[in-house]
Amino acid sequence: MKYGIVAFPSKQIQDLANTYRKRYDPHYALITPHMTLKDAFEADETRIQEIAKKLEAIAERFAPLQIHASRISSFYPTTNTIYFRIEPTPQLENIQKAIQEEVQIGEPKHVFVPHITIAQKLSDAEHDDIYGQLRMTGVDEKTVIDRFHILYQLEDGSWTTYETFRLSGAE
Repeated sequence: MKYGIVAFPSKQIQDLANTYRKRYDPHYALITPHMTLKDAFEADETRIQEIAKKLEAIAERFAPLQIHASRISSFYPTTNTIYFRIEPTPQLENIQKAIQEEVQIGEPKHVFVPHITIAQKLSDAEHDDIYGQLRMTGVDEKTVIDRFHILYQLEDGSWTTYETFRLSGAE
């Protein structure tokens, strides 16, 4: 089964992201706006239970995350993906690093860039047009995230929560 580890921002940021995702993200109906902490990976039931125990221990170490969506950016020319950039903080980088190193579920596909996708799979022309418009609009939202989740992918391609971990530590 395919799993991923994500954190969901506040409803306010999700609603703002969805105003763009409705039009520009073909995955709009498959998953709620989120910040990926670990890319999708395969695991069986035994392995995912081991992973969940390790994630529980990580969640108990870290305090809720203070995040700031500070601007609209793009992964162009790698992909035509547009996103809300989440300002990296030592705490955010440390929790992502702890997940990567302690859970050991494969090497990361990309360097960790905290973000919430708002548009993807655009043609070059669409990307240039939409990105120009959205950059002028901008974003400046702050919120606290007090939990993260293991999601799993259903047969229809949508994602749903497998387990939730409350951030309750001091780090």
